[in-house]
Amino acid sequence: MNLLAEENSLKISLISLHGLIRAKDPPLGFDSDTGGQIKYVLELARELAAQPQVREVELLTRQIIDPRLDEQYAQLEEPICENAKIVRIPFGPKRYLKKESLWPFLEMFIDQSLIHFRRHGLPDIIHGHYADAGLAGAHLAQLLHIPFIFTGHSLGRVKRQRLSLGKASEESLERKYKFTQRIEAEEIALETASMVVTSTNQEIQQQYELYDHYQPSRMEVIPPGVDLDSFSPRSADWQRPAFADELDRFLRDPDKPMILTMARPDERKNLEMLVDVYGQSEQLQEIANLVLIMGTRDDMSDLPRSQRQVIQNVLHKIDLYDLYGRVAYPKMHSPSDVPDLYRQAVALRGVFINPALTEPFGLTLLEAGATGLPIVATNDGGPRDIIANCNNGLLIDPLDGDGIEKALLRVLTEPEQWEEWSEAGIVGTRQHYSWSNHAKRYLRDLSDILEHSPTPALQQLSSKRRLPDFDRIIITDLDNTLTGDPEALAEFNEMIRGQEHIGFGIATGRRLDSALEMIEELNLPQPDLIDTDAGTQLHYGPRLTPDRSWRQQIGFAWKPDEIHKVLESLPGFFLQDERHQSEYKISYEIDPDSSPSVVEIQKALREAGLRAKVILSLGMYLDVIPVRGGSDLSMRHLLWKWGFSPDNVLVAGDSGNDAGMLLGRTLGVVVGNYSPELEEIRNRPRVYFAEGKHARGIMEGINYYQFLDNIVIPNDRIES
Repeated sequence: MNLLAEENSLKISLISLHGLIRAKDPPLGFDSDTGGQIKYVLELARELAAQPQVREVELLTRQIIDPRLDEQYAQLEEPICENAKIVRIPFGPKRYLKKESLWPFLEMFIDQSLIHFRRHGLPDIIHGHYADAGLAGAHLAQLLHIPFIFTGHSLGRVKRQRLSLGKASEESLERKYKFTQRIEAEEIALETASMVVTSTNQEIQQQYELYDHYQPSRMEVIPPGVDLDSFSPRSADWQRPAFADELDRFLRDPDKPMILTMARPDERKNLEMLVDVYGQSEQLQEIANLVLIMGTRDDMSDLPRSQRQVIQNVLHKIDLYDLYGRVAYPKMHSPSDVPDLYRQAVALRGVFINPALTEPFGLTLLEAGATGLPIVATNDGGPRDIIANCNNGLLIDPLDGDGIEKALLRVLTEPEQWEEWSEAGIVGTRQHYSWSNHAKRYLRDLSDILEHSPTPALQQLSSKRRLPDFDRIIITDLDNTLTGDPEALAEFNEMIRGQEHIGFGIATGRRLDSALEMIEELNLPQPDLIDTDAGTQLHYGPRLTPDRSWRQQIGFAWKPDEIHKVLESLPGFFLQDERHQSEYKISYEIDPDSSPSVVEIQKALREAGLRAKVILSLGMYLDVIPVRGGSDLSMRHLLWKWGFSPDNVLVAGDSGNDAGMLLGRTLGVVVGNYSPELEEIRNRPRVYFAEGKHARGIMEGINYYQFLDNIVIPNDRIES
C-alpha cells in the first residue's frame, strides 16, 4: 500500500533530544546545543505538515523544568503550526542538560516514547536527528518494525579528527565529548536507517565514509531549506533597524562596511582566528568594522566554561590588537533581529563570514545569501555546495589567515563583483534551498521505503491485552544470579510461590532446553515467561507458547555462516560446544589476553558488511546475536505486546548479557557478585546495586523497591 498516494495519510515522528526547542523564537546561540539543528527540525516539521500527503508531524524532544529557563520548555505539547506539534517527553533529571550528559538516560526516553505511542498511535516513519536521537530512534524503529531515517547534522569521527589537531589530549576530548558513545550511536543509527538524509555530497564522501556502516546507496542529498519569507532582500521602504543602534555603541564609524559573523561561542567556530586576521590587517581595519554575534548572554559567568573561554579569548584579542571602536560584540539579540541584521550589512555593502573548522550545514550562509549578502566560508561540507549552487562568494581554508584576509578584501573592494554575488545569492537560494523543495524531495524518497515496508505486526498488537493473573512481574537471570546460594534460593522460591499477584520470568543466555533443565533442577516455580538464547527466543506459560511476532522479526539480516568465517579468523576465539549454540546465537569463549576487544570485534563484523550484536559476559563468554535481538529489545517487545507497564517489572542480573534489560523504566537489580562489565551502568536511573550476592541480592532489591507492596523508586532520575 502506498501511503503517499493518499491525502492526510502519513504520520511522521521527528526526534531531536537536546537543545532548547520551542515553536517561536528558539534561543539560537544560547549554548553549543541550541544552534542550526533546532531551526532545521522546526522548519522541516512546518513544511512537511503543509504537504497534502501528511496527516501529522510530531517533534519529540525533552521536557525541561528549570527555574532558569522559560516555563514553555515544561509544556508537554506545543503547536508548531497546523498538523505539527512539539511533544516533550520527560526523561532524566528535570533540569536542562547539555547533550553529552544525556547518554545515561536514553533508555528512559525509549520507554517513555513507547508509552506515548501506545496512547497516541504509531507513526509511519521515525526520523532521528543527531547521534543521541539516532540511537533512540533506531531502537524504537527496530522494536516497532517502523522504517527509520537518520540525519547526523555533525559527526563524532569528524569532530574528533579536527579537535585532535589541537592541544587537547585524547583523554580530555573523550571526557568532554563522550566520543566513544557518540560514534557507536552513529554506527547503530547508520546500520538501522533505511535512508540517511545529508546536506551535501562532500558530507557523504568525506564524512560518512569514515564509518563502518557507510552505505552510499542509503544516502540521499536533500539540501536544507531557508525561511525565504523572513530572509528576503531589502524592500523599497526598508528602514535602518533598531538593532543597529546597539552596534553603534561599539563602533567609531558605524557607516563602514560590516564584516559580519554569527555563531555560538564554540571552539569549532574558529572565532579567535577571525579576530586574529582582522587584528593583524591594517587594510581590513581601515575599510570595515567587524561585528561578532556570539549568541546571547546576561552574565558571562553563567555560561558553560567552554563558551566562556571562547568569549574571553576573543575579548583578550580585541584588547591585544586595540580594536576598540572597530569591533562590535553585543550581548543580546532576538531571532527577529537577525533578518534585518543581514539587510543592514547589505546596506553597508559588507560581507558575511563563516570561518568554522567544520560546517556540515551552513544555515547562516543560506540566510545571508537569501538577503543578498555575499559570503566567505570554510571549504568544508555545506559551504562547498552552497557556493557551487549559488556562486555568491568565496571558500577559504579556516586555518589560513592570509587566505581569509585576501578573500574578505576581495569582497569588500570589488564593487561590481559584490553586486554579482549579492544578486546570485538571492536567486540561487530560492532555486536550490527552499523548504518546499526539500519537503517534496523528502516525501518522494519516502515513497519507495514505505512501498517496501510491511505493515508493522506490532501495530495490530497495541490493544490492552495483558499477561494473565498478575499486576507485576519479577524477571531474573539464572546462572550466578539465582544460583550460587542454595539457602537464599530456597527463600526466593518460597517467596515467589506465596505471591499470587506477582508473575515470574526467566531471562538467560542459555538455550531453551538447557534453561528448562536448570529450572527443574533448582525447583523453581513454573515461569510465566522465558526469555532465552541471549534475548532471541520468547516463550510464555506452561505450554511454552512461542512468541510468533518476535520470531518473525529476529532473523533480520542474520548471516551466521559469514559471522563464523570472520570470527574464527581472529586470535583467541574458541567456539563453545553445541549445547551453547542456537539458531540465533553463536557463542564463543575468548582468551582476553589475545583476543581483540569487543569494539574491534564489532568493527570486524561491520567491515565485512554483517549486522549483528556482540555481547561479552564475565569477561570471557562472547555471544553474537541478530541486530534485532538482545534482552533490551526482547524485554520491551513483550511489555509493549502485552500492554504491561515497565514500572511494575523488576529485573535482576549479574553480567553483561543482562545489561540491556536492566536499563530503562524497568526496576533493575544488580546482584552483589556481578561481573565487572556491569560497573559502567552504576549510577544509571532505576538500577540498584545490591550488596547481597546471588538470590540474596534479588531479595534485597525486592525490598529496596518495596516490590511486594506499594512500589517505590528511590533512585528514579525522572523525578530528580
